Amino acid sequence: MSEASRHELRQGLEPCLGRLWRYALVLSGANDTAESLVQATCRRAVERADQFPASARLDRWLFSTLRSIWLDEIRPRRIREAKAFVDAEGAVSSDGAFEFGANILATQVLKSIARLPEAQRETALLVYGEGYSYAEAASALSIPIDAVTSRLAAARSALAKLK
Repeated sequence: MSEASRHELRQGLEPCLGRLWRYALVLSGANDTAESLVQATCRRAVERADQFPASARLDRWLFSTLRSIWLDEIRPRRIREAKAFVDAEGAVSSDGAFEFGANILATQVLKSIARLPEAQRETALLVYGEGYSYAEAASALSIPIDAVTSRLAAARSALAKLK
């Protein structure tokens, strides 16, 4: 891959950082781990820029890369350490992208999502938070689309009980 192409990829990373960080925080539950995940994702994206499909969306590729790093490297370590999950306050306020009122609502939503089991939590974030279609979420999570539908139905049911 040419240096110009690598530069274009680096330029495309910056607008995705806040979204990547929120996803990493929902997966890991800790600011420091989320930051490490995002850094590892950016490093891997630059290192493997030649593997980026020209017809793909960069943000989808980055989310998939981040999740792969989480599942392969960081999650097993976090499970061994038995650390808790999601600081919803930090998930929305750290990048300053939301207005005050929306920030409060987003914090409430993330706190509710944080109480879901991991599979439901990451599926709900991708579909409801990031706007993935069911098919895109299924592809990103490497699961059948029926599993996405099932996880979201269970998440909606659990969230309705939290009211």
